[in-house]
This record gives sequence, C-alpha cells and structure tokens, in this order.
Amino acid sequence: MKKLLFFFFIGCSSIVFSQKDSLQLGSKYAEDQLYFLISYNQLFDQPSLVKGSGFSYGLSGGFMKDLILNKKGSVSMALGFGYNYDLLNHGLTITEDNNEVTFQVDNSGSINTLTIHNLEFPFEFRWRNSDAQTYKFWRVYMGVKASYNVSNNFKFTDQSNSFSYKNVSRFNSWQYGLTLSVGYDVFTAHMYYGLTPMLKNTMLGTTDISSKTMRIGLIFYLL
Repeated sequence: MKKLLFFFFIGCSSIVFSQKDSLQLGSKYAEDQLYFLISYNQLFDQPSLVKGSGFSYGLSGGFMKDLILNKKGSVSMALGFGYNYDLLNHGLTITEDNNEVTFQVDNSGSINTLTIHNLEFPFEFRWRNSDAQTYKFWRVYMGVKASYNVSNNFKFTDQSNSFSYKNVSRFNSWQYGLTLSVGYDVFTAHMYYGLTPMLKNTMLGTTDISSKTMRIGLIFYLL
C-alpha cells in the first residue's frame, strides 16, 4: 500500500511539473496541484455534558484536477482525490457488545482518543489572479469535501485500564463538509466545517450525540 501511494504521488508530480515547463505566456493553463494539509481539529455540537475535545490534529494529502471556466484561467472548478488522517481527543468512553454501542461521559482527565483514516474527495470552485507565468498569486478556493472512512479506532486509557474499539458500527462511513482556502503564494489558510455527525443513531442518555469535526490549518499546493 505504501509503495502504491509513493508511485501515485511521483506520477502526479511528473505530470504537474511537465505541464508547468510547457506553458507560455498567454497560453491556456490549469492549476493541476498536489496538496498537503496540516490542521488543528476541534469537535463541535457535542452534548453539553462533554468537555472540550482537547488538542487534536489532522493531516491530509492528495491531487486536484483543474477544469478551466474562463479564457484567462482565473476561474475554475477542481476535482480531487486524497487521504486524510485525524487524531481527536474527546470526552467520551465507549463500549460495544454484539454491535450494541454505549457511550458515557468521561471528564476525569483520562486519555480518550479517536484515530480516523479516510479517503477524501474534494470539489472546489476556484478564483486566483494568476497567469501561465505567475506563480505567486492570491487564491480563494471554496468547496465541499466528501470523506469515506477506511478505519476508525476509539481508545480509552486511564491509570489501570486500556480499551480499544476498532471500526465501530455506529461511525458514519460517509461524511461531508464545507471547505475554504484563502492565501497568497505558499501560505494558504484552510478551514473545513463538518456538516455530517461523526456518529449515527447514538445517544448519551436522552441526548443525541451529533458531534462534528472542524479543521483549521495551513494547506500547501505544489504546481
């Protein structure tokens, strides 16, 4: 799997750089790009009894394909494919028996982590003030992102116990969110705002667990 991902990124890079070298001033071009994202993550819409999600982070990488919408090339749509890893600290404990999942509040300061591996499919509407020979420019990219969960692992650790539950049945396999990237040159701020609850058909007592993910970080594009 690691070898496959390595050759995928090498192949994408060769296509992108060969396109860049062949461009001439005034020629029609597209911003085919590899992207890499590092983010600070937070859970929101959590039940009121649950404390904040603590320090959490995420890493993403993938490839975007531009579809030009105007002659100048400043407006486009982009479709992409990538991989996402999230580590979330949360205030819940979990037990699962015969696909029956039970959540409880844990505000004791114990370590409660959720690690997530996703395939992601971003779609963006893009504006930038670049041309075929300008590589430092302003960009504003807005879009949506669909994520398909490959694996999830809830882990609880305290002074005397350690429990791990992999691929919990109540985890939402498909999740969707809004994205916004704004920046200049190599520095681009990025935000992801989740629209889909992380868990489905789950309760904390009589309260729905509708926790969603927000990511705020820096995204880097390679032409």
